Amino acid sequence: MRILYFDCFNGASGDMILGALLDAGLPLPALRDALGSLGLAEYELAADRVLRAGVSATQFRLIERAGTQSHDAHAHAAHSHAAPVHHHEHGHEHKHDHDHSHSHHDHDAPRTTHDAPSHHHPHRSLPDILSLIERSALSADGRRRAATLFNRLAEAEAAIHQMPVERVHLHEVGALDSIIDIVGAVFALEWFNADRIVVSPINVGGGMVHSAHGVFPVPAPATVSLLGDAPIYSHGPRAELLTPTGALLLTGHAHAFGPLPAMRIGHVGYGAGYRDFADTPNVLRVLVGESSDPATTERIVELTCETDDMNPQIFGVLMDKLYEVGALEVFYQAVQMKKNRPGTLVTVLAAPSQRDALTSVLFRETTTIGVRYQEMDRQRLDRELVTIATPLGAVRMKLASRGGIVLNAAPEFEDCARLAREHGVPVKDVQAAATKAWLDRQTH
Repeated sequence: MRILYFDCFNGASGDMILGALLDAGLPLPALRDALGSLGLAEYELAADRVLRAGVSATQFRLIERAGTQSHDAHAHAAHSHAAPVHHHEHGHEHKHDHDHSHSHHDHDAPRTTHDAPSHHHPHRSLPDILSLIERSALSADGRRRAATLFNRLAEAEAAIHQMPVERVHLHEVGALDSIIDIVGAVFALEWFNADRIVVSPINVGGGMVHSAHGVFPVPAPATVSLLGDAPIYSHGPRAELLTPTGALLLTGHAHAFGPLPAMRIGHVGYGAGYRDFADTPNVLRVLVGESSDPATTERIVELTCETDDMNPQIFGVLMDKLYEVGALEVFYQAVQMKKNRPGTLVTVLAAPSQRDALTSVLFRETTTIGVRYQEMDRQRLDRELVTIATPLGAVRMKLASRGGIVLNAAPEFEDCARLAREHGVPVKDVQAAATKAWLDRQTH
């Protein structure tokens, strides 16, 4: 099982995530091709080798073209503009001048005090961004994930400002650097094809952050809104080390948060921020490798709902449809519901990517008016099918093993039922014959 582990000892931002993944092996031409499919012509991409407190890292840069000249959108965060606006002073991400939005910029960019001319760039609305994503060369899963991330970002801003999502001024969401960071990270993480992405507890930094709405403690409101239940702590420089884009990407992809899992490391990548702190490498580290845990761990989603007013004949049809859509397991339990009515609890286990499709089936095929879900990890044994010869015919045996040792062996029921019908014998006799044939094979 391939694992990506993000070590966020000095926070994270969108450009640091891309820098770390490029450093770990993502080809820059592949990233350019993927982002080029968005049809945005006002930028160039670059990746440079830099040192951060003595650690060699890759610095991902987005160079925006302004007329006939270009400027570094990330380094642009270094300037204190003459425009009468206050900005978040971040250590990692990007800054743009906006009159009424959060201005999350690269908080590791070196700060200067001289005035520099403001550069104004078009900011796209959420529908514009979703349209760009739909026309992109991302996979279908990648397009869905990117759209979900932008919707989350818009919803976070809407909640902070107490307004409907459609009225949010998506300056930060629609900034070119945000689009590139989010869509680029979705492509990059899909390119690595990891079975499991684990994120360490995240260092958010400390101090206060300036915005157009006032001065707020770190982490800023948008970052807090996007963190969910991710574990965080504060250590080191008095600066904002985790940006909203960094929080969005990490929480949107993580299968789990916690310490480094048991793994064999194949590649290591370091993504650099712009500022160079004296005592701490201003980098995000990603470890890429294979699990060394003999048990196979995978991420699944559990969906549950109850019904107490449905024709019981429908449950058979429902189970078939759920399996057709991709359910791993479906089972029913008798429960006692409101007003002392007997009911049925429907439980479905599936890959997280199938959640929406399965939810649609539950709403369409049952009388439930609500579906709950939660994601969880499960460990499972390795599985394989082998064919065993018996006096009644061939039977497939399902083997479950761990570390190469077979722990369970069971004959496939369909094979046993078919042979029982053909020979006019009880199914249990065929099962016993298959189990004996398997055990005899192991002793020879």
